[in-house]
Amino acid sequence: MLARNPQEAYRRVDFDARVAGADSRQLVALCYEQLTTALGTALFAAQTGDNLLKSQSLTRALSAITALQLGISSATGVGGALRQFYDSARKAVLDSVLDFDAATIGAIRRDCSEIAAAMLQEGKPQ
Repeated sequence: MLARNPQEAYRRVDFDARVAGADSRQLVALCYEQLTTALGTALFAAQTGDNLLKSQSLTRALSAITALQLGISSATGVGGALRQFYDSARKAVLDSVLDFDAATIGAIRRDCSEIAAAMLQEGKPQ
């Protein structure tokens, strides 16, 4: 856990604590949060020319997408659509490693934010 960047160390401790106490819905929400944050940071890094931060952010986004892909339940009716969405998102993020496409990354970020918001609304009592 020794990080060269104190901010990264605190982020990691916070993340680990949130994962340890989370149920399945909270884990999915956390993955979406990590994904949208990572994509937002990648967009910022691309604008400022910080290639190291952009690379780290795209790597973090890929990790979040992988976690979301692994968590797809076959029991849900939207499983197929989610698989297709995550596969497309993964490809777009990987393509942006070499040829960054801010518009596509921004669209994925917005889509993920909307999915996360809908998921959180669904879990609230009426």
